[in-house]
Amino acid sequence: MQLSFLRPLYDRPGPWCSVYLDASRDTHDAHPQVDLRWRALKGNLLEQGADPATIDAVERVVRGHDPMAGDYGLAVFATGGRVVLTEYLSAPPLRDLATWSVLPHTMPLVAQRGEQVAWVRVLADRTGADAVAVSAGGVPRRASVRGRESYQLRRVQPGGWSQSRYQRAAMEAWHHNAGDAAAATVELAEKVGADVVVVAGDIRATGMIAAQLPERWQDVLVRTDAGKRAGGADPGRMDDLTVQTIAEVADQRITAALDRFGMQEDVGAGLDAVVSALQRNQVDTMLIVDDASADGELWIGPDPTEIATDPAQLAAMSVRDPQRVRADAALLRAVAGTDAELTVLAPEEAPELTDGVGAVLRFVDASTPGRGNG
Repeated sequence: MQLSFLRPLYDRPGPWCSVYLDASRDTHDAHPQVDLRWRALKGNLLEQGADPATIDAVERVVRGHDPMAGDYGLAVFATGGRVVLTEYLSAPPLRDLATWSVLPHTMPLVAQRGEQVAWVRVLADRTGADAVAVSAGGVPRRASVRGRESYQLRRVQPGGWSQSRYQRAAMEAWHHNAGDAAAATVELAEKVGADVVVVAGDIRATGMIAAQLPERWQDVLVRTDAGKRAGGADPGRMDDLTVQTIAEVADQRITAALDRFGMQEDVGAGLDAVVSALQRNQVDTMLIVDDASADGELWIGPDPTEIATDPAQLAAMSVRDPQRVRADAALLRAVAGTDAELTVLAPEEAPELTDGVGAVLRFVDASTPGRGNG
C-alpha cells in the first residue's frame, strides 16, 4: 500500500483532530443517532484540549457531508481550524474514536483500507461494451463503447447462396467492435495502473476482446460469461467474481511481502530494527500487525526520518525538542515520508512477528542491525 494520500497530513504541523465516526443512515432515526455519536466525540476532543475552531471545522464536515446509502463511516483529520482530509469508509469503524495529538492517528484508516488494488471491469456484448475502472486510490473512471460496426450482427440461419457472405460480415463486425472495446479497456487500464482486468458478458465478445489486448493486460485478465448489458440484468454474479478476484490479488501481495521478509532471515524484525531502518531511509516495505489495543510510543523530530525509541537518539541527531507520540503514528509518517510501501497484517497472518512490526529492506550493508552488528 502506498501512503502518498496521507502526505497532506504530514506536511502540516499539529496538533491534530482525528475522528472516526459511524455515519450510517439506514433507519428513520439515523440522523439523530449520528448527531449523538458526534456529540460524544466532540466532548472527548474538548476534554483532550482540542481548540474550538478545529472542532467546529470537523463538525461542519460531519453534519454537512453527502450521506451514502447503507452502512459506512467517516474519517476526518483537521488542524489549525481546517479540515485537511476526509475519507469515506466502506464500513463503519470498529468503534467511534476522536483523538487530539501531535500526529494524526491514521492507523485505523490504513487498516480499514487494506491493500488497494486498481482494477478494470468490462461488460461486453457484440455491439460494444461498458467499462468501469478504479485506481488504487479509489478514484473511479467510466467508459462506454458503441461499436463502429452494426451491419448484420446476427448470423443468418443455414442455407441460401448468400450465407457465407453474411457470416463473414457478421464476424468482421464483431471483431471490429471488440477491437474498439479492447482499445477502451487498455486506455482505462493504463490510466489507473490496473492490477486486474475482468472482462464479462457475451462469451464470443469477451473472447474477441481478450484476443486483442496487449500481452501485458492478458497476463492480468479474468474472463467470465457472468453479466449482461441488457437493462434489468442481475449483476450479482459479476460483482461477486470481481470482489473475489480483487481479494485474491490483495492476498497475493501480502503473501509476497511476507515471503520477501522471510528471506531476509536475521534483519528487519522488531521495533528497534524497523526504527533504525527508517532513520536510514532503508525500508522498502513495512509490515505491521493491525492491533487496536496497541499503545506503544516512540519519539520524533520534525523530519519523517527523525524517529527513535529513545529521545537521546534524537538528541544525537541534533533534534532540539523530541516529542513522544503513538508508535504506529510515527511509523506511518516515516513510511509515507520515505516513499516506502506498507502491508497491514491481521494478527493471525503474522503471529510470530516480533513487536508486531517488520521491514523488507531496500539494501543491507555492514552496519545494518542484525547482521552480526546489533
